[in-house]
Amino acid sequence: MQTEGTIEEIREVSKEEKELQRKKENNIKLYPIYKMLSWDLLFYYAIIYLFLTIEKGCTPAQALQFDAFYILFKFITQIPCTLLIQKIGKRKSLVIANLVLVIHILIIMFATNFEMLLLSQVLGAFAYVIKGTCETDMLYDSLEHGETRGVIFAKIDGKATSKYYYIDAISAVLSGFLFVVNHYIPMILCFGILVIALFLSTKFEEIHIGKRKMQIKEEIKNIKYGFKNAFKSKRLKSLLIFNAIFVGAIKILQNIRNTILLEVGVPEQYFGIIIATFGIILGITAKNQEKIHKKYRNKTLTVLSLPFVISFIMVGAILLCNFNKSVTIILVLIFFVIQHAVRGPYYVLIKQYMNNFTNSEKRIKIATVNNLIENLIASILVFGASYMVDAFPIAYTTIIIGCISTVCFVLLLDYMRGTVGLKPEEYNKKEIL
Repeated sequence: MQTEGTIEEIREVSKEEKELQRKKENNIKLYPIYKMLSWDLLFYYAIIYLFLTIEKGCTPAQALQFDAFYILFKFITQIPCTLLIQKIGKRKSLVIANLVLVIHILIIMFATNFEMLLLSQVLGAFAYVIKGTCETDMLYDSLEHGETRGVIFAKIDGKATSKYYYIDAISAVLSGFLFVVNHYIPMILCFGILVIALFLSTKFEEIHIGKRKMQIKEEIKNIKYGFKNAFKSKRLKSLLIFNAIFVGAIKILQNIRNTILLEVGVPEQYFGIIIATFGIILGITAKNQEKIHKKYRNKTLTVLSLPFVISFIMVGAILLCNFNKSVTIILVLIFFVIQHAVRGPYYVLIKQYMNNFTNSEKRIKIATVNNLIENLIASILVFGASYMVDAFPIAYTTIIIGCISTVCFVLLLDYMRGTVGLKPEEYNKKEIL
């Protein structure tokens, strides 16, 4: 016969289980709405270069440095952000990150000098390191354990991501035209969306309360272990360096692309349409990444990287030729389309290649090491490009960047021929983490 105390304990456990289930259902319902508005900045990327150079008086080199400092600050804040999340939990960290993003946009809007703009990038880096760590986990933690957990997560996250892309494309088109009306309208709309995202983030509920305390020594130990294992593996070391250089090239492209569009005479109001079109191309090719991998197999990285960097050289050459304005614009846009087409599947495939032959625990360590190396090397490359933009005309800068990048990738791909893309039985034990 059960005692009164035992019955009371059973009721208490039942209440806790019901409350936990309610929290999970709330997070699952909230996540798609939250992500489609907050995955990245809306009304921002299509006009930020124009806003910095026209409204804030930055040079093209400073616009590149603006991005380079953001990447560097992500490198610097990676470990402190991880420790903060462990200390206060994912939900509180996510709320803080969204609040910081609101402040970050306000600083950009009211900045009176380049130093204030850099302060905004410190805040932006801090916020996005936290968001990148916590957002998907808020959903994953809320799903029931089981064989279908990953499938359900991919389905919910995929739908939310696709809706974000649709909204992003619309906002990019609108922001280009609104910028012409008033330079601050797109930034105000971006601020408004961030306020909504902040409000939505407060509605998430923590699932694992007090599950883990902050352990600075343990976190540093994990990072050291991650670096040690990553550089023991020639395969993984090659992929980490390759990825860092490719990401650096992508960041450089995003900035000099806008300089080139202005150079060839594209009206400001059409920037949004062009960038929205590039976004659609990214989405289409990203969706077909599996087909690309199956077709090219161990040559996939070659097929993606070489057309990307060679197109830099071609764009520079077109700028040096005396074509009429319409022909120049058409040719430049064709090569930009090529660059965005190969970018689409890259981010998905490089993660797949890095995660091969690993388990869940080691994937976390590899991801941390990859973030640190990627942000450090990419920031150095973007800083270097900013000085080139200051020293040379944009046509020569583009050709120089293209030539240097092509040489780097040819050498890397030659080295990787015997270390990446082999069958599991062809690797030695050190390569299988």
